[in-house]
Amino acid sequence: MAKYNLTLPSMGESIAEATIIRWLKNEGDYVKKEDILVEIATDKIDTEISSPVNGILKKKLFSSNEVAKVGSSIAIIETENQLSKGYKRFYSPLVRTIAHKEGLSLSELESIVGTGYKNRVSKKDIIEYIHLKKCNKIIYPNYVTFSKKNKKDSILYHKAEEEEIVEMDRIRKITASNMIKSKNISAHVTSFVEADVTNIVKWRDKIKDIFQKKTGKKLTLMSVFVECVVKAIKDHPLINISVHGTNIIKKRNIHIGLATALPNGNLIVPVIKNADSYSLGSLIKIINDLIKRARSNQLKPDETKGGTYTISNIGSFGNLFGTPIIHQPQVAIMAIGLIQKKLSIIESPEGDFIGIRHKVYLSHSYDHRVIDGVLGGGFAKKVALYLEKFNCYTKII
Repeated sequence: MAKYNLTLPSMGESIAEATIIRWLKNEGDYVKKEDILVEIATDKIDTEISSPVNGILKKKLFSSNEVAKVGSSIAIIETENQLSKGYKRFYSPLVRTIAHKEGLSLSELESIVGTGYKNRVSKKDIIEYIHLKKCNKIIYPNYVTFSKKNKKDSILYHKAEEEEIVEMDRIRKITASNMIKSKNISAHVTSFVEADVTNIVKWRDKIKDIFQKKTGKKLTLMSVFVECVVKAIKDHPLINISVHGTNIIKKRNIHIGLATALPNGNLIVPVIKNADSYSLGSLIKIINDLIKRARSNQLKPDETKGGTYTISNIGSFGNLFGTPIIHQPQVAIMAIGLIQKKLSIIESPEGDFIGIRHKVYLSHSYDHRVIDGVLGGGFAKKVALYLEKFNCYTKII
């Protein structure tokens, strides 16, 4: 018999701690090597920790919502050569105790539909099953009580038959808190400009098939937008700042955050560190990789830290323009709208004429405490000018 100390692993240079979100095993449970034991979180990243050994989870050293330091022991696993593997699917000790007390057979227990995490049988599930078995009667509650930290503040909410109550997940709670916090901190103002991106669209249409054939990746336009935003930041460095009290902190590095929608509807912002140091071709590879791993929950915690300016592609939802909320502690954010074909007046030495052009709206929200309209609106216009001057002969392959 031996004891194994499970420690909180390192998750990046700037990550010193993590919050225990949920234990997936209970004390006394048998765990196999690579079984997921616990979910942890740092800011917007959820990560799972697996057991490196076979054994029994002897003791949890941290409870849910407690913060553990990197390198500290979070659990003790007791290992031995021979162990009972128990049931075919997971049941908590409480559920197994109730089943034994009520005389339920293993096959009967296996037949119960679980509503818990990963369809596991909860205490409520087994109690309801036993109740139905005894009296063949279903009870539908008309009211649901939501309890706050202070029980006196509990809210009694009438639940209509056609309604379903779903608690926010952790990321949605954090997002809600951050959005309210940002609106309370920053005096939001939004400016809008329209840009002609015909050259960019034609460039992409010309090389996208060759690019995908050679790289196996789709050629998106976000890399061009990032490049143009970076150029505009170099022209207007006071966009690349943060505010601390009455002090303005100027950032030497340009770290661009990309607001990315996840399959479950939540939002995450991976960051391109030192975005001004990459070529357009390198930006394409980096952006494709970050977005792919963001949507499959494979980002490292450090990859969502340190952004100095954020871009949101609302055009991917079919939106023309919007009023994005600033990602604190930054002071500005740009939303890229849907690219549309429009009839436009084109000026030429021979005179004006009407032609079909590809246009896009840029929505630039900025903190009016430190950025006035001249800078905030001028920055948006500068991005538009860089987009319109894009060299359609640019080579990336």
